[in-house]
Amino acid sequence: MKSGHGMETSMREGTTRRAFLVQAGVAGTALAGAAALTAKAGNQTTEARNMAESKKILVAADPYAVSLKDAVVAHLKGQGYEVTDFSTRDGKACPYFESAVAVCRAMQAGQAPRAILFCGTGMGMSIVANRFKGCTAAVVESVYAAKMCRAINNANVLCLGQMIWGPDMAKVAVDAFLSTRFTEGLEGIADFLRDACGKVEAIRPQ
Repeated sequence: MKSGHGMETSMREGTTRRAFLVQAGVAGTALAGAAALTAKAGNQTTEARNMAESKKILVAADPYAVSLKDAVVAHLKGQGYEVTDFSTRDGKACPYFESAVAVCRAMQAGQAPRAILFCGTGMGMSIVANRFKGCTAAVVESVYAAKMCRAINNANVLCLGQMIWGPDMAKVAVDAFLSTRFTEGLEGIADFLRDACGKVEAIRPQ
């Protein structure tokens, strides 16, 4: 039978152990949460870095937007981008519903993470591109929209219309599109935006 002193020591040790376990549990939870946040941030950083570091871009224009495409391509090459042009096939100009398909299939095959498509208004190209899984196309009519289609919708295909854009402003829009990361400036609703993009991707027909 333990003496009073022994019982007091045991009680103290028990209290100390319980306190330690409680603290360890809290610390463990905090560490787990921190690890999850760190991993999440790391994934986001890796994704953003991969997009930023990739210098491969696919382009295509129908016959109504060749001059705008040529101006943007020259701008991209001047910045060190490797541009693959799907505007023609066998030396002949392709309509938007053929060249957009070729670009999107190339993206699905991993040839490049982003594309820029050109037609009269950009609408036709975007309609076709958005039928392909992994291709999120945005037709834009302002530099702000070119930026926000990346930040909000994680668009990876920019569609521009020659009837709408002059070459100089089109270059600014392209730069905004390429330099903006998904959820940039919208970190407070980042989880919602990721979930929304996932749900949109799940309903694509191809």
